[in-house]
Amino acid sequence: MTTPDERLRAIVHTREFLLDLCNSKRTPTVPDSVRAEARRLLRHYPHDRDLELVVSALPQWFAWPVGRT
Repeated sequence: MTTPDERLRAIVHTREFLLDLCNSKRTPTVPDSVRAEARRLLRHYPHDRDLELVVSALPQWFAWPVGRT
């Protein structure tokens, strides 16, 4: 069973993964088409401020991991 903090962590880690795909220094062998798709997906991907609202509104579904700074 997925816990609320695991669910939110997956969203945050996916955003970090997409950002890495956009960065040619971190992922030099990624094709341009993949970089463009990552950028397209990130355009509407939630930021931490959006996730704060989600955590507040749906604490039974989303929670910040313990020890988050």
